[in-house]
Amino acid sequence: MEFKLISIATLIIFYGCYFVKMLRQKKKGIQTDQIGKDKVGFVKFVEVTMKVAAVLVFVAEVVSIFIGTSYVPVAVRVMGAVMSVAGTIIFIVSVQTMRDSWRAGVPKTDKTELVTNGIYQISRNPAFLGFDLLYIGTLLMFFNWILCILTVFAVIMYHLQIVNVEEDFLLAAFGNEYLQYKKKVCRYIGRKG
Repeated sequence: MEFKLISIATLIIFYGCYFVKMLRQKKKGIQTDQIGKDKVGFVKFVEVTMKVAAVLVFVAEVVSIFIGTSYVPVAVRVMGAVMSVAGTIIFIVSVQTMRDSWRAGVPKTDKTELVTNGIYQISRNPAFLGFDLLYIGTLLMFFNWILCILTVFAVIMYHLQIVNVEEDFLLAAFGNEYLQYKKKVCRYIGRKG
């Protein structure tokens, strides 16, 4: 029962943060959801497929939580709970740190700033790291093969979004400033040098 409560709470808080941020930005005239908008080719494919993966894994998580079965030892489930909570905290901190530069997908027309302070000093992609930790943590608490496959699919799609869309966008938008940042901070966690 504790794992169900932890999972439900982390999902509500995580996605609550996501949607509250979207609504606040909408009130300011900012279109947060840029996924697939005004994109073509491989970039559009990656963004749209990432969004589909996110919806599918969320549905699989909810179903898995309510079914409540797991085929892993309690210690693994505890590790999953810790990862889920950590992922939720990391995501919230990253979204707050980005302020109004935060978007889902890359904006083609919006002018944003390159955020390198706070949590972005130890991860170039803490929001994605938060998603990954939440997904993997939920998988460890409620392991089943359908959830496993969808979690792996979503994590891969988030990675493709970073390396094939986000990094190219940031390089084009911020040039040398982004290159210098990239030399100092790892993609997911840690500092270089």
